[in-house]
Amino acid sequence: MAEIHRKPHAIMISVPYQGHINPFLNLALKIASNGFSITFVHFEFVHHRLSKAHHCNKTHVDIFSQARESGLEIRYTTISDGFPLEYDRNANFEEYWGWILREFPARVDEFVGKIIQSDPYLVHFLVADTVFSWPATIAEKYNLVNVSLWTQPALVFTLGYHLDLLRENGHFPCKDNIDEEVNYVPGIKSISTRDLISVVKESEQGQYSMVESVHMGFDQVKKADFILHNTVYELEAETLSALNKYQPNYAIGPVNFFKNLPSYTVSKSLWSESDCTQWLESKPPSSVLYVSFGSFVLTSRQVIEEIAYGLLLSEVNFIWVVREGILSSGDTNIMPDGYEDEVKDKGLIIPWCNQIRVLSNPAIGGFLTHNGWNSTIESMWCGVPMICYPFLYDQPTNRKLVVDDWKCGISLCDGTISVDRKEVAEKIKSFMSGAASKSLRQEANKVKTILHHALEVDGSSQGYFDRFIKDLKEKIHSTITSIE
Repeated sequence: MAEIHRKPHAIMISVPYQGHINPFLNLALKIASNGFSITFVHFEFVHHRLSKAHHCNKTHVDIFSQARESGLEIRYTTISDGFPLEYDRNANFEEYWGWILREFPARVDEFVGKIIQSDPYLVHFLVADTVFSWPATIAEKYNLVNVSLWTQPALVFTLGYHLDLLRENGHFPCKDNIDEEVNYVPGIKSISTRDLISVVKESEQGQYSMVESVHMGFDQVKKADFILHNTVYELEAETLSALNKYQPNYAIGPVNFFKNLPSYTVSKSLWSESDCTQWLESKPPSSVLYVSFGSFVLTSRQVIEEIAYGLLLSEVNFIWVVREGILSSGDTNIMPDGYEDEVKDKGLIIPWCNQIRVLSNPAIGGFLTHNGWNSTIESMWCGVPMICYPFLYDQPTNRKLVVDDWKCGISLCDGTISVDRKEVAEKIKSFMSGAASKSLRQEANKVKTILHHALEVDGSSQGYFDRFIKDLKEKIHSTITSIE
C-alpha cells in the first residue's frame, strides 16, 4: 500500500463565550505547533464584537497572523449563527439557544461540507465544543475523526455524562431546597445536591433549550473518538480514571498556560496597566483582595450593594473589575451611587484588567470570584486563595472542588445567593488576615505547584497531550487507509 502523505487539518468550532473561546484559541495554537493545519472558526457576531471592542490591542485575526508568520498553518474564518449582529443574544437567551439547538446544526453541516470540498487533499478532522448538539452527527456524515474539548473540570463533565444515573435516582431534575449526597456516580466519592451543576436543578428547567442542549451534547460526546479536558490529572485522578473506562480521555490543562506557543498580546484596558500596577505597588504584600464576577453574571442590585458595602466595612484594600451587563435587570449602572467617592484610596474600580497580571502581583492576597472555570484556574495558577461566590452553570461544582477537595478557598455564604454586608465584611477580614489565611495560602501554593509541573516536559498534562497527538495521528491514518 502506498504511503499516505495527506496533511491533517482540524476544523475547530467553540461555543461563543469567552470561557470557551480562550481554551480553544490556545488549543489551536498547540495543535498547529505539532505540525497540523488549522481552520479556527468564530461566530460572526463574536468576531464583530472583538474587532470593535475599544480595549482590544490585538484581535484573534492578529494573533493567528502572528502565528502564521512564525510558521504555523492557521486559517481564520467565521460562521453566521443566523441572527443579525445587533440581535441581543444574552437578553434572548432561551430563544437563542433553542435556535442553536435546532437550526444551527444545518448551517454547520453546510459549512463543514464546503471546507472539505474546497481542499480535498487535506485530511480533515473535527475539534468541537462538548456543549454542542451536533459534532458526532456531522463527524459521522463526513467520516471525520471527532475530538471533543471540554472546557470545565472533569467533575462537571462526569455529572453531565451520567445524567441518566441522576435521573434514575431522582436528582435530574433535582429539587432546589434539598441537601442529599450523590454517591452513585462512577469516579465521584460523594457530592451534595447543592453542588450539582445548575442545569440539573428544578429551577433551571425553565431554560429548556440550554438543558436540552447539554443533554444532547453529552449524548453526542459518547460517540467522540477523543475527549480533551482542561484540567490536571493529579487534581481529578479518580474521576478521570473512571471516565477512561468508557472512552479515551486526556487531561491536558490548564490549556490557557500551554508552553512554547507563539507569544501574543491579548488586550489593553481603558484603565492603563501602568496605573493599575502603580496602585498595586503602593500596597503591602498580600493586602489586596481582587474582585471579579466575570463577563456574563446575572444577579441583583441588592446583592451588588451588599458586597460593595461589605468590602468597605472590611477595611481591606481591593480591586474590583466591574463589567457591563452584570445585573439581571440589564442595567449598566451597576455600582451604588457615590460608591467610588466613598472608596477613595482603599479600592480601585476598573472596567477591565489583565487578570493574570493582577493575580500575579505580590500585593494580591485573595480573589473574590464567581468560580467560572477560567478564573478558578487562573487563581490556582498564581497561587491565590479564593472566596467563592458561585451563581450558576458549573460554578457551584467548581466551588466544591476549590473549598472541599483542594482546600484553597472558602465560601462567601453557604448554599444561597443572598448576602449581608456585615457577614461579607467579617468573612473578608477572616480570609485576608485571620488564623485560617496562612493555611489557605499554603494549600493554594500546593495546587499552584501541581498545575505548573503538569505542563513541564515530564508533567502529566504534557504527557497526555503528547499521547493524544500520537493517538490522533494513528486514528487519522487508519481512517484514510479505510477510505482508500
